[in-house]
Amino acid sequence: MNSTWKQYITILKSVVKPALGCTEPICAAYATSVATQMLGEKADTIDVFVSDNLYKNSMGVFVPRTGRVGLAIAAAAGATGGNPEAGLEVLAKLTESQVNAAQQLIDAGKVQVKREATDEFIYCRVIVKGSQHHAEVTISGGHTLIVEKRLDGNVIFSLDSSLPKASTASICDGVDITISSIYDFATQANFDDIKFILEAKELNIALAQEGLDNPYGLEVGRTYQKNIDTGLLSKSLDSDILIYTSAASDARMGGATLPAMSNYGSGNQGIAATIPVVKMADFYNADEEALARAFIMSHLGAIYIKSHYPPLSAFCGNAVTSAAAAMAMVYLAGGTFEQSCSAIQNTISDTSGMICDGAKSTCAMKVGSSAQSAMKSSLLALNNHCVTKQGVIAEDVEKTIKNIGRMITTGMPNIDHEIIEIMAS
Repeated sequence: MNSTWKQYITILKSVVKPALGCTEPICAAYATSVATQMLGEKADTIDVFVSDNLYKNSMGVFVPRTGRVGLAIAAAAGATGGNPEAGLEVLAKLTESQVNAAQQLIDAGKVQVKREATDEFIYCRVIVKGSQHHAEVTISGGHTLIVEKRLDGNVIFSLDSSLPKASTASICDGVDITISSIYDFATQANFDDIKFILEAKELNIALAQEGLDNPYGLEVGRTYQKNIDTGLLSKSLDSDILIYTSAASDARMGGATLPAMSNYGSGNQGIAATIPVVKMADFYNADEEALARAFIMSHLGAIYIKSHYPPLSAFCGNAVTSAAAAMAMVYLAGGTFEQSCSAIQNTISDTSGMICDGAKSTCAMKVGSSAQSAMKSSLLALNNHCVTKQGVIAEDVEKTIKNIGRMITTGMPNIDHEIIEIMAS
């Protein structure tokens, strides 16, 4: 295997991984779990300082195993029952008694959450105090990327700034990567080298089934399934994609205790990169090798597109994740590389106006809408229809990706600021 392909595998394994709960509040839970472990005693008070974007994406989402919403319960639960060795699955073994202990801290006014001015989009600093000691942990640049630890005011760990960060914000920097090279890697790599990506199907389909079996959030997936069962709507590949992607997001945003296979720090985007591709593969009776190759396109393609703009912004990342999924869906349907590029163009044209106003139950609607756009766009591409030189969509897919990155990076910060101020008011 050439060195570039090895880099691709490293990228995938770095940012396509299981995550229990929305990754922004889980970031705070992870930080407090590490700080409490350093403390070596029970936490008496917890102070949490987060970036505006992390604050935005934590306000309305349920924290797994708690039945509660927001940063305060996430941070408190991380301190009372989090496993710092589990990373994004830090709360996987949280018990009811530990949740009760976390809520008692909150009710006693011992947990404080504040926004902190910072240039980092993913930033969380926690100070946990016990009767004898106090510990401070700072995460910056990635949801589990600890850059500093302090115990009783003394620095006991500081990330070497000269080392490359395993951060989603710069994951593709210095890597020779394009849509064309992703396609070549996906179609030509040895199956044994890429079959690890198949775990995404297992996790995200299980999450979708949980969302169909139980009431979470707006019950978007269950509502559509109910109306198919009554005959108001018809069952189709398109409806399956909408139902399963929405149901998975329903469960994830509603606090289900199952992990999602995340993509680029987002469980919803992992769902968007996975389930539409699974459903297309099922329709065409594709084998595991073809599915793995399609997953490489959708997951690595999404990472590559999103590497052109900040990891948290006013832009809903499901929009471009679904563009990469559309690329993979065309491949599974027997389309050409050119048609796969057309699918990306079509999807971005359709979804580029979708904003992010925080993580919450309505994300299931956006995940479903973007997944349906991937379906629609892949069908157009397979019939040789492609959006080109219209609006932000350029003649060439690489230029389109750069245009989207520019629009988000330089054009949307003010929108992001206003969204956060509206939500915080």
